[in-house]
Amino acid sequence: MEEDTPQNSIGMKNKQSSSNRWSWYRRNGKTQVKDLLVDSPVNGLELFVVRRYPRRQIVSESYTGPIAAAAGRDETGIVGLVLWGEDVDKISPGDVIRVQNGWCRSRNGQLVVSSGRYGRLLLIEA
Repeated sequence: MEEDTPQNSIGMKNKQSSSNRWSWYRRNGKTQVKDLLVDSPVNGLELFVVRRYPRRQIVSESYTGPIAAAAGRDETGIVGLVLWGEDVDKISPGDVIRVQNGWCRSRNGQLVVSSGRYGRLLLIEA
């Protein structure tokens, strides 16, 4: 019997309650797109980069430098990516990357993953 699970803000079913959300990500070394939750950490997400959009230059109080949007997929789905700094030039379509200590947000109803300020994108296969 399948039990009712709460849904996040974009209608995706939560795999766990928000109280144990962080511990679930720490226990599991690999995350898949289907497991992503809005406003949650991302650790060990491996993606095939499908597309990288043109770079832009950002100047703000919190960040100054290059930024680019991208799209990545795994066997369970597709997700948007935000590339920051040196990752903009390092990551290309066809690469396989791993997001470590990143975050997941919702933008226009779509999931977006980024390494953020403290995470990293590792190039696994070019």
